[in-house]
Amino acid sequence: MTKIRVLVVDDHSIVREGVCSLLARRKDIEVVGQASDGKQAVAQAAALLPDVVLMDISMPGMNGLEATQEIRKALPGIRILVLSQYESKEYVIPLLRAGAAGYIAKRARASELADAIRAVYFEGAFLPPNIARAVVDGAATPGAEAASHPVLTEREVEIVRLVADGLSSREIADRLCLSVRTVDTHRSHILEKIGVHSIAELIKYAIREGIVEA
Repeated sequence: MTKIRVLVVDDHSIVREGVCSLLARRKDIEVVGQASDGKQAVAQAAALLPDVVLMDISMPGMNGLEATQEIRKALPGIRILVLSQYESKEYVIPLLRAGAAGYIAKRARASELADAIRAVYFEGAFLPPNIARAVVDGAATPGAEAASHPVLTEREVEIVRLVADGLSSREIADRLCLSVRTVDTHRSHILEKIGVHSIAELIKYAIREGIVEA
């Protein structure tokens, strides 16, 4: 069995140890390292090359946002899943724009955390519905100018709406009776077609074009 290699980053040792203990019970997940701040996270990511970095936001020195930017710039193949107590759009959107693949609250159950790690590893993204709603709210900026984009197909529009609702590729596949690979292909084509690189940008586009309501 291929294990998902995870680096856990949090400035509170009790939180790190607790998360590591929870993840150790999952046969398909392996914690390969820990870091207590953003600077250590960047160094550990370069040294260990984990599949997923589980990143806290508020840390001394280099914070989670800065560390996410540094890791994504140097090691774009690493997926970053933010684990934080903060759930407002003021925290969510900047991290997604910085390149984070997903966001999950610290109050989530252990099974939800494990599923989120699997989602960002296998599907490239994860947002629970309440966080997706916050992203939608934050993307609806008054006065935003509409850009000219190619028209999406009916199927692509349907997938964009489901992504905005917070569904994963697997959930979208089940909903539309498609394979996960087909959904991932559609998602890649959508991002390429409209020229965006993150979930936040995709949802902002969807609101601007009237595909979803703010």
